[in-house]
Amino acid sequence: MTIFGISVSMAVIWLALAVIFLIIEAITVGLATIWFAAGAFAAFVLSLLNVPVLAQVVIFLAVSCCLLVFTRKIFVEKLRTGSESTNVDALIGETGIVTEEIRPLTVGQVKINGQVWSALGKDDETIEKDRLVKVIAIEGVKLIVIPK
Repeated sequence: MTIFGISVSMAVIWLALAVIFLIIEAITVGLATIWFAAGAFAAFVLSLLNVPVLAQVVIFLAVSCCLLVFTRKIFVEKLRTGSESTNVDALIGETGIVTEEIRPLTVGQVKINGQVWSALGKDDETIEKDRLVKVIAIEGVKLIVIPK
């Protein structure tokens, strides 16, 4: 095969595609192109065995699609990234004491079970220091509280 006037074997093309797919996968980490890299590698092996180009393309597509359809779900579940479940949700409904005044749209602090947390008031009212509050939600690392 000739590309830009240079004679290139299919083995080089398949190997280059496999590397490109691997680079894309390394950048995105989305488990989307790794399957195509495996398909390109299978086609690379066939090209080394002098299998016709049409068969290489068919095998590339078949291997890529089969791996994508049948194994992606398994790997996504095993390599699940994102939120870690913690016990912080157990704080919802707990009572705490304000250690730093909470003003409207301003972060204050609340102490619960010996730990100090950043807190925001749910309503647009000031919650004074030493007042008891109830945790009604958690947004990020901030407790959302209401006066008790």
